[in-house]
Amino acid sequence: MFKRYIFLVGTRYGISRRHSHLVSFISRLSTAGLVIGVALLILVMSIMNGFDRELRENILGVMPQASVLHRHAMSDPESLITQVKQHPRVIAATPFVQLQGLLSQNKAVAPTQIFGIDPAQEHTTSKLPEFLPAGTLDSLATTPGAIVLGRGVAEKINAAVGESLNLIIPAEGGAAPRVKVVHVIAILNTHTDIDNGLALMELHQAAEIAGFPGQVSGIRLKVDDLFAAPQVVRDIMQTLPADYYGSSWMRTHGSVYQSIQMSKNMVGMLLFLIIAIAAFNLVSTLIMVVVDKQGDIAILRTMGASTVEIMGIFMVQGGLIGLIGTSIGLVIGIVLSYFVTTIVQGIEKLFGIQFLHSDVYPTTYLPSEIVASDVLKVVGTALLISFFVTLYPAWRASRIQPADALRYE
Repeated sequence: MFKRYIFLVGTRYGISRRHSHLVSFISRLSTAGLVIGVALLILVMSIMNGFDRELRENILGVMPQASVLHRHAMSDPESLITQVKQHPRVIAATPFVQLQGLLSQNKAVAPTQIFGIDPAQEHTTSKLPEFLPAGTLDSLATTPGAIVLGRGVAEKINAAVGESLNLIIPAEGGAAPRVKVVHVIAILNTHTDIDNGLALMELHQAAEIAGFPGQVSGIRLKVDDLFAAPQVVRDIMQTLPADYYGSSWMRTHGSVYQSIQMSKNMVGMLLFLIIAIAAFNLVSTLIMVVVDKQGDIAILRTMGASTVEIMGIFMVQGGLIGLIGTSIGLVIGIVLSYFVTTIVQGIEKLFGIQFLHSDVYPTTYLPSEIVASDVLKVVGTALLISFFVTLYPAWRASRIQPADALRYE
C-alpha cells in the first residue's frame, strides 16, 4: 500500500485530464461541490460564532450577567456587595436602579427601560465606557437630569444630543404618573438589540425618579464564567432573606443564546450533508475512471500489481481529489469569513439597505469569528468522508480480471 509507484500512478490519475469528457466533467463537479460545501460551512460557522461572541462580549458586557434584587428597594447596598463578593466566582458588584418609563418628544413616545448606574464604578462590571464618547460618564454624574439614550430609542422619538425630553414614570394604584424633564447628553450605540429599549441615568437621580431616594433596586454581578452565573445566583440566594431574588443572563438572554446554538447546529448539519453529497459524487467519478482505465488496470495486474496495490492507486486518486477540493474550500472559506463583515457593510452602503435590524436579530451588522477548532472539524470531516467513499470504487478496480479487460483492446 505504501510503494512509491502507487502514489505516482494514483496522483497522475487524479490530476490527469486524459479522461473522457464525461469523466473530466464529473471529476470537476465533485471537486467544485467539495469546495463550495467546505467554504460555505466555514463561513456560516464563523458567522454563528460571531453572533455568539457579540452576545457574550457586547450584549452581556452592557446588560447584567447576574443580579440580586430586592422586592422593594435596598437601603444599604454596600453591605450586600461586601457579602456577595465573598463568593469565589464573583469578580465585581455594583448597585443599580431599574425602572420602566416612557420617553416623549412632541408626539413621539417610546417605552424605555431605564438603568441608574454609578458612573464611578460602572467600568468594573460592564463595558459601557467603550460604547460612549469620552467624558460621558463624568457628565452623567454631574449634570442634573442627564440621560443617555440607546440609538434605537433615540431614532423612535427623533431625539438628538442636547435636546430635552419628557420622562413619564407610571404610578401604582391609579395615581397620576410622574413627569420629569431630562436632557440627552449622549447616544449609546452597541450595534445590538439592547439599543432599542435602554436608557442610562445617574444612580441617585434614577432612584429619586423611581420613588425611593437614597435606595437602589439591586446589585449587578460580574462573574468569572458566564455559564456559571445561574449557579452563582442560586448560591447567593441561599444566604439571603426571602425578600431578595436573583436573576441571570440565562433568564433574560438565554433564548437568544439557545437560538444561536440551535441555528449553528442545524445549518452545520445541512452543510455537512452538502459536503457528503459532493463527496459521494466522487464515487461516480472514480467508478467512471475505473471503467475508463480498465486496460491500464489490466496491464498493471499482468505486470504483478496486487489487488491491494490497485486499490491503493484509486484510493490515492480519490484522496487527492478530496484534498484539492477541501484545500481550496478552506482557503475560500477563511477569506470570506475574514472579510464578510466588510463586504456586507459595503453592499449595504452601496445600495442603501440594511440586512440586519436589531428588532429582529441580536446585532445590526453581520459579525464573524474564525474558530480554529471548527475549521479543523470541517476539514477533517471532509477529508474523512472523501477517504471512505473511495473504498468501493477502489475495490471494484481491484476485482477487474486482466483477461476480460484486454479481450477487446
